[in-house]
Amino acid sequence: MKIGILNSDTVQIDGASDFGQYPEMFSKIFWSVDPNIQFKTYEVQFGDYPRNINECDAYLITGSKASSYDDDQWIHDLKKFIQALDQNKKKLVGVCFGHQIIAEALGGSVRKSPTGWHAGVDSISLNNNGYKYGDKGKKYNLIFSHQDEVEKLPQNATLIAGSSTCPNGMFFIENHILCIQGHIELDKKFARMIYDFRKDQIGNSKYLHACETLSIKTNEHEVTSNLLEFLKN
Repeated sequence: MKIGILNSDTVQIDGASDFGQYPEMFSKIFWSVDPNIQFKTYEVQFGDYPRNINECDAYLITGSKASSYDDDQWIHDLKKFIQALDQNKKKLVGVCFGHQIIAEALGGSVRKSPTGWHAGVDSISLNNNGYKYGDKGKKYNLIFSHQDEVEKLPQNATLIAGSSTCPNGMFFIENHILCIQGHIELDKKFARMIYDFRKDQIGNSKYLHACETLSIKTNEHEVTSNLLEFLKN
């Protein structure tokens, strides 16, 4: 399987070069589950797209410091590409910003959370619609780092997991799109760098809480396995 990574950001944090850019981070976590996966990166933040959507078997949209409602040309272009992928029933996964911009591109809405930043290790719980991935109430612990949230899902989306802090935490559309707000690709040391970098934005109490939660065991490998199963079938 060949996955096209639609890279939506450039990491520019001092000391973070050891972790690579987001395409390297996603490649690493996917290869830990299936070392035979192939990847091709498209820098959509700079207008780089596949010439043909069938260049890859599936696509993944990364996180970003940008917001899905920003009035930037590359944001509008990415939404159009998402709509084309949807119309062609092309397999697509969105993580964090990817989750948000897919929702907005297909008729949902995204806003800044009224409760501010959601940072640290937190859990989302499956509902009855998430039966393919476990029993109702099954929790996935993941790293979170976002202040935007999906307020409204696209009309044809099915919610499968969430929490009081992140109500629309994971959803799918038919058999070709799967989105999740939590991160599967972030190393905890890199997450700590992000929290340090954004300490003033996050606020001191939330920053301290986020750092403390990094000792909690996370389930990124299980979630990655679920995403791969979805993409392959």
